[in-house]
Amino acid sequence: MEPSRILLIRLRLIGDVVFTTPAIGALRRRFPGARITYLVEAPAEPVVRHHPDLSEVLVVERPRGLARGRYDLRLARRLKASLFDLVIDFHGGPRSGFLTWATRAPQRIGYDLPGRRWCYTTRVPWTRSLVPPRHSVLNQWALLEPLGIDPPDRGRDAVTMPIDADAEQRVHTRLANAGIPPTAPVIVLHVSAGNPFRRWPAKSFAQAAATLALADRSRRIVITSGPSEEAAAEAVASTARTLAGEAAGGIVRTGEFDLSELRALVDRASLYIGGDSGPLHIAATSRTPVVALFGPTLPDRSLPWRDASIGAIAVDAGELPCRPCHQRQCVPGDFRCLTMISPNMVVDAAERLLAP
Repeated sequence: MEPSRILLIRLRLIGDVVFTTPAIGALRRRFPGARITYLVEAPAEPVVRHHPDLSEVLVVERPRGLARGRYDLRLARRLKASLFDLVIDFHGGPRSGFLTWATRAPQRIGYDLPGRRWCYTTRVPWTRSLVPPRHSVLNQWALLEPLGIDPPDRGRDAVTMPIDADAEQRVHTRLANAGIPPTAPVIVLHVSAGNPFRRWPAKSFAQAAATLALADRSRRIVITSGPSEEAAAEAVASTARTLAGEAAGGIVRTGEFDLSELRALVDRASLYIGGDSGPLHIAATSRTPVVALFGPTLPDRSLPWRDASIGAIAVDAGELPCRPCHQRQCVPGDFRCLTMISPNMVVDAAERLLAP
């Protein structure tokens, strides 16, 4: 008997939620009449908020201490009462494993991880090894294999995040207020990342922004960052304007963008440049060309999963004995996988994608 109520769990992070979106479409094709619910934490909820193949999105809170336990017990009772037939735990953590088990669904699919095997009725092999690299979309898709779903196709099963119409209007207004003409080529330069292992030096970002602005005075380089790194973005913009001289007007700062706004901004842009972090994967859901900077991670795991005809260039330091790594400690101590990426390498990749 085919499931009529399906629950998908991927609590965080932003990029990891993006990587599950091809699987959502595949499940809808496989079970067209099913009610599909997605359980996610608030920071990543915008990724799936308007997904056309979802019936419902449940936002789970993340209280601390004893409050977490009480909250999860209430949530567990709610999930059990929903009578799901099939639950897929894309997350694989202790909390998501417990919530999966608590549904008592007849089929519960998850990774075969120590300490959590009991949560699932169907277990899929998992390895923490970074070599050989395997794209994160394929890691998530593996949980669909017990359902008889064929491997993904990059064109048909691309990562997705529909544009929010209200966010699109806000972005349009902000760009207009910043004096950016509707016909100006916009380059989004995202200068922050979730941890120091993925953060290209600020001076390198500034040099790349200035060089791109000087090469074409009609361009507008919109510098963005995460909400906690506004000061760093302002410093990059200031340095870039100094380096750009007469082209300083092409370097734009217009505040920060939430996830829905960032998705709309990238859709307006001619190019996105950024490191291997959540915003890069938001950019990958568009048809905008991408220059992706990879330090300790590998392009094979995280380069945009979409139609190969859409431009995407990975820029990295090449082979290093310490790369890839688990991003817990920089063994050489100098983050050479990032510092060895020069501004010229990034600018060259950008110009290739911007060429007519």
